[in-house]
Amino acid sequence: MDLSRHLRQFIVVAEELHFGRAAEVLGIAQPPLSQSIQRLERELGAELFDRSRRQIELTMAGRLLVGEARRFLAGEERLRATMRRAGDGELGTLRVGVPPEIPAVTLHALLRHVNAETPGLRLELHELTTPEQLRRLTSAQLDAGLVHHPVDVPGLRSGPVVEVPLGVVLPRASPLVLPRPESRPWEIALADLAGHDLVVFPRETSPAWYDRVLDVCRAGGFSPVRLQHARNPEFLLGLVLAGHGVAFEQEAVARREPRLVWRPLAGAPLRRGICVAWPERPAHPAAAGFAALAAGILAQDVQDAQDVPAGTPRAAPGASPPPAPRPWSVVYTP
Repeated sequence: MDLSRHLRQFIVVAEELHFGRAAEVLGIAQPPLSQSIQRLERELGAELFDRSRRQIELTMAGRLLVGEARRFLAGEERLRATMRRAGDGELGTLRVGVPPEIPAVTLHALLRHVNAETPGLRLELHELTTPEQLRRLTSAQLDAGLVHHPVDVPGLRSGPVVEVPLGVVLPRASPLVLPRPESRPWEIALADLAGHDLVVFPRETSPAWYDRVLDVCRAGGFSPVRLQHARNPEFLLGLVLAGHGVAFEQEAVARREPRLVWRPLAGAPLRRGICVAWPERPAHPAAAGFAALAAGILAQDVQDAQDVPAGTPRAAPGASPPPAPRPWSVVYTP
């Protein structure tokens, strides 16, 4: 029995108190409407209309059912609306993996935009490397992950790929930090790093990318004397600060340590792809939308970084610009 349909028809009859007019309102014939009300009465075990008079009237049970039916139908509509929003990815929790090196500004932008566009969706963030994320994605412990491209794991889908240019991280006291007289004074060529050690992630973390980094270095005239491995960005920065080598990272990572500087590589030979990946089955309904949102924010971060010359101090988002220099108000005599 379609209880909702029978209750809707009952409410119309209760409002019209006339089967003929109610049938016209509902756009059906009168006999099927009368049969529907009779079936509802049998189902509920009570007469809903007094038919002994010329004009039908609601019985006591019928008057009680009017309010109950309206509340029931309103609750059903709320339930359907909630399920539609959940199916569209607007409600619930999205478990997302993020890499340890993700900049705080990017993380803040992701949370802010998700909260503004889908306030009913909660992001549950987990700080994990790309291999850790891929394992959890395939075992359904994560709904989506911000991972390094390419994603060659079966059963996973990926969103738009954003390429982030990598520069070289150096101690502030390094002679390579000084600007040069060329047209691009802040850029450093790979050949300029000859004689240095290289701090890099372990090969098992991403074999293809690891091999590409070393191939690009050799092709550019930089063959590291020694390789130092670091899984965590903080450990990587610590090794560079201690003079154990240089490293290739995005600028936001280097800014975590004020005693280090970041310089772009001439020709931008190293560009690391990053994208959102999620399980193909079962896919969280919010995963694809989150992938597009994250790609837009990451692409904007890359554009903003390219618009500001290297070595220029960056203000925090929303911060007021530094005040203009003011003239001295006191003149001292020699």
